[in-house]
Amino acid sequence: MRYDTDQKERTHRQILAEAADAIRRKGPDRVGVAEVMNKLGLTHGGFYAHFASKDDLIAQAITSMFDQGYGNFLRRTEGLEPRQALAAYVDWYLSPAHRDAPSGGCPLAAVSGDLPRLPEAARVRYSEGVERLAAALAQFLRKLKAENAEALAFSALSEMAGTLTFARAILDRGRSDQLLRASRRMVKTRLGLSRPGGAG
Repeated sequence: MRYDTDQKERTHRQILAEAADAIRRKGPDRVGVAEVMNKLGLTHGGFYAHFASKDDLIAQAITSMFDQGYGNFLRRTEGLEPRQALAAYVDWYLSPAHRDAPSGGCPLAAVSGDLPRLPEAARVRYSEGVERLAAALAQFLRKLKAENAEALAFSALSEMAGTLTFARAILDRGRSDQLLRASRRMVKTRLGLSRPGGAG
């Protein structure tokens, strides 16, 4: 029946969302299948109607996280000219609001530190997500006639994810805010979105 199919798809999405939240909060190594299922009022046995293993859950959850991240990129850049679109995304990514909301943030910063210890399937899903996000940035950069647009997109994403990770780790909020402002300014300058020394 279609109802049963729809219900199974909804449950599948709920499990992925709960697993993604747990990955962001605790890291993939500490995600427990029983805990994820219990949070949703589901049985541990029912897990295997949706996933082959915990590794399968982690891999699919990483894809789900990147789907959310890509959707966020599209929402923040929709209808804007390339320069405005990139500036809007950089401003959001390196903002105190993003720093302070890791549970709904970009998976680049949330998962990268755990990546070497993850199974191959999860690393493949992560790589696919990074490639898609970098390609979206590079597309805007090409419209701005940037040289080496793909390499520049990867470099900018790396800097932003690293800065966000540091900003979350720094206990002094004033120092953390300062780091975010400086990186916003530098990334936008490197991408040709603002002049050196301009406001971040």
